[in-house]
Amino acid sequence: MAKPILLVTRKLPEAIEARAARDYDARLNPQDEPWSTDGAEIARRATAIKADGILGAAGDKLDATCINALPDSVKVIATFSVGFDHVDIAAAKARGIVVVNTPEVLSFATAECAFTLLLMAARRAVEGEALVRSGQWHGWAPTQLMGVTLEKKKLGILGFGRIGRELANMARGFRMEIHYRDMQRLPPDLEQGAIFHDNEDSFLSTIDVISMHVPGGEGTRKWLNAERLAKMKAGSIVINTGRGPSLDDEALIAALKSGHIRAAGLDVYDGEPKVNPGYLPLQNVALLPHLGSATIETRDAMGHRALENLDAVLLQGTAPPHRVA
Repeated sequence: MAKPILLVTRKLPEAIEARAARDYDARLNPQDEPWSTDGAEIARRATAIKADGILGAAGDKLDATCINALPDSVKVIATFSVGFDHVDIAAAKARGIVVVNTPEVLSFATAECAFTLLLMAARRAVEGEALVRSGQWHGWAPTQLMGVTLEKKKLGILGFGRIGRELANMARGFRMEIHYRDMQRLPPDLEQGAIFHDNEDSFLSTIDVISMHVPGGEGTRKWLNAERLAKMKAGSIVINTGRGPSLDDEALIAALKSGHIRAAGLDVYDGEPKVNPGYLPLQNVALLPHLGSATIETRDAMGHRALENLDAVLLQGTAPPHRVA
């Protein structure tokens, strides 16, 4: 029997491409030419090869226009990500196309990234590295680049899901006090002593650091805006490894310039790969290029999870384990 045809939109880790080529008639993207700016290109390629499945990724524009233009042969879309706000779920359901994601395998790596940014922001690592690289460092000085310790600081986690809870575990090792805000309070075995806030005013006015882990969508767009930043303590730190649009860039830039927000660490951006140019001259913000899950182990695990879901639909005719639509 002919193997199912699988369209792979991005270059993936070697082990994942090898498995895809073994089990499918896989049409790979070896140069990693991005098709994400135009969903019509994904639909055009899927139609040309009569794809049975699509293995896409975060950033692919799998909107209603793209999905409605897909050939009838497409049975499943797998996204190489936990988030699926780049996929029009309603359009996929209307077409009878299964959508799957890759949860539970990138939580620790993304929390590591958040904690990396937290340390960079608190200890002024961006400024310190620039000083050394510039050749302008003239040796240790008692008042040089003094940051703040994380010990005994109150870490506020916005969105206490898997990633937020992994971050909390790391922060406990730094003797931080954990606070969180979520839709509802979690059971004690998941809280692990973290303090729940049932309103944003209490949450924002209590914490020294906010780390954002909320999903995308209009409900969270520009959640951290000028009004909410003003409710935070002077000298607070902002970390975002969740979704770029959940942060009001202009409001944060103004708060960083004024000093009301001491420092920030960002791994995601509104409209990425574009970055608000207001951040670029600021030395009190650490900027990473969406590295949250970028470890060898995690990206391999994500790929295998995506293929497990594709196998269920296209090879085994069974329900995929991580279906979102």
